[in-house]
Amino acid sequence: MIRLISFITLWAIALFVPEYSQAREIKIQVGVTADVHARLFPYNFIENRPARTSMANVHYMLQALRSRESHNFILLDNGDLIQGTPAAYYANFIQETDKNLFSRVMNFMGYDAATIGNHDIEAGPDVYNRLKEEFDFPWLGANVLDKESGEPYFQPYVVVERQRVRIAVLGLTTTGVPNWLPPHLWEGLAFQDMVEAAEYWIDHIREHEQPDAIIGLFHSGFGSLDPDPDDHPLEHASGHIAKHVPGFDVIFSSHDHRRRIQTVINVEGGEVLVMGPGHFAENLALAELVFSRTSRRTFSLDNVRAEIISTGKAVPSHPFIQKFESDVEEVLNFANTKVGKIASSIHSIESLFGSAPFTDLVHQVQLDLTDADISFTAPLALDATINAGTIYMRDFFRLYEYENYLYTMELSGREIQGHMEYSYGLWFNKMRNADDHLLNLYRNSLGRVPSDRRGWQALQNAPYNFDSAAGIQYVVDVSQLAGSRVQIKGMEDGSPFDPDAIYRVAINSYRGSGGGGHLTEGAGIPHAELGERIVYTTEKDLRSHMIEYFQEIGEYVPESLNNWHLEPEEWVKQGREKDMPFLRP
Repeated sequence: MIRLISFITLWAIALFVPEYSQAREIKIQVGVTADVHARLFPYNFIENRPARTSMANVHYMLQALRSRESHNFILLDNGDLIQGTPAAYYANFIQETDKNLFSRVMNFMGYDAATIGNHDIEAGPDVYNRLKEEFDFPWLGANVLDKESGEPYFQPYVVVERQRVRIAVLGLTTTGVPNWLPPHLWEGLAFQDMVEAAEYWIDHIREHEQPDAIIGLFHSGFGSLDPDPDDHPLEHASGHIAKHVPGFDVIFSSHDHRRRIQTVINVEGGEVLVMGPGHFAENLALAELVFSRTSRRTFSLDNVRAEIISTGKAVPSHPFIQKFESDVEEVLNFANTKVGKIASSIHSIESLFGSAPFTDLVHQVQLDLTDADISFTAPLALDATINAGTIYMRDFFRLYEYENYLYTMELSGREIQGHMEYSYGLWFNKMRNADDHLLNLYRNSLGRVPSDRRGWQALQNAPYNFDSAAGIQYVVDVSQLAGSRVQIKGMEDGSPFDPDAIYRVAINSYRGSGGGGHLTEGAGIPHAELGERIVYTTEKDLRSHMIEYFQEIGEYVPESLNNWHLEPEEWVKQGREKDMPFLRP
């Protein structure tokens, strides 16, 4: 039976449970972090101020959970660790040390295993191969295969033993990497369907290891228990595996950044606990497995208890801060390096409602770098501001969050139109009148936006899929159905736009590799043909090129290209006012 227990109860368990020799039952606590995205230190290097939570806070909690001399604690991480802040960029691409910062932090914290995430692959083979060797624990990924041998490139599973109780941990990761990342970052790897891999490895583990419990450590969201068969392979497969692949006792999900405690009944009638700790080191998911001894060497799992503990309840660990004090100083110096100047402030939220300086800056850099005819980009942050004055290295992580590369691709005018229709279909609601919503907001069964959904969660789709274009003049009519909204008037230089012509298009590597579906579902290009359309790839990530751009020009004067707008204007004005309150967290 799966039960919820309080944080105080778990804390007491960690401190006062008797030794194995004195107890008839054995209690093992399994703590999991996920989607940390480089929140290592209690400092927000982008905002240049202290942070409320971090891995330093997690470490404080670990000290208490491990305070007994013979504790039964297991610590796991569920992927997307090494990307997301200036600390990650500095550690992976700039800092010169014997060991990478991430391996030093994770080894210090005493992790027993971790599963690799898609953003960990994004750092490239030089980084993830180095970490695979430097970690004192196995980096798991049973469905990430070596193309040549067909064998797992990362260790598929590990068996962790506590007081003779054997717990197997199987690691799987979402299969979307080939759709999101340029091939040179995952060259030589193949990504097997998670469900197929789970079916194979659960049988293998049972036959060869005979563990007392099996844990799934899946860098994949919960998803649907019974998705459409045509949707395979699944990006979010944790719930489906819990139901349809019997043998797991606990599954930890991640990738969707959601907190979750949920019981799934599998096809054999067994209970499977599925837990998600959320993101950014804000929580520790804690499952307590209670065993009774059935013989000298075998144990029965009698109960599972679950709790998600906010790390905001803990202070940063003093030993952790002492250990990495010099690293914090180095990252601070890097983040606060002056790059150039910007004449006026720019705000990402303006990019949701038309041509705006925030995204038009990215368009301008992309067009200058590639000499392309047309540029596509999206606002990667919902509500970010870069203030007028000196612009620092940290500001570029607001402007462009991900380590995307820049492609130049050849697309027909008709494919460009399809790409744009798809984007604006994700982006805007079909307005029926001036009192309707403008943005495509999340609605409940009553057709209303729930009061607890604000910011990104208020949107039906993520803003990083809201591609606008530069190089062409166009209008978006939100009174029309999705697929019939974009009216392209012509090129920005005054020449006509030809649906049958081939244009050179500047586009980031996530989108150009198929991410979001704009080129496959929208433009109708088969995924296998996307690589053939790429005629140029930058050697460095786009953020690095933006930094160089500012260093060269000294002071940047923001301006809007004013090459597109929304209609009908009065409806759009009222719709913006109606929707703006939902965008504030």
